[in-house]
Amino acid sequence: MKKIKAGIRWIKHRLEHKLEHFSKEKLKKFLKENGLAFVVIFLAWEIIEDVLFPAMFLFLVTYLHPVFHAAAPAHWIPRFHLPAVPVLMGM
Repeated sequence: MKKIKAGIRWIKHRLEHKLEHFSKEKLKKFLKENGLAFVVIFLAWEIIEDVLFPAMFLFLVTYLHPVFHAAAPAHWIPRFHLPAVPVLMGM
């Protein structure tokens, strides 16, 4: 039971941490420091990463292979920030 409660606390903490990036104050501060273009890129990438990647994996399940069922939630584990952001910024 302790592990379940700890897991729920961890998930709650991660969600709160993720949502705090979208607070009005944080976005205003970020906009002031980095400019509008960077804020737009940041928000677009977060939407792509959190919405379109899981949808893409679920689409691939239908047309390719059932193994992509595991990829839909598993893509959140490694988080594509490290390799993807430099590539995205280089485009």
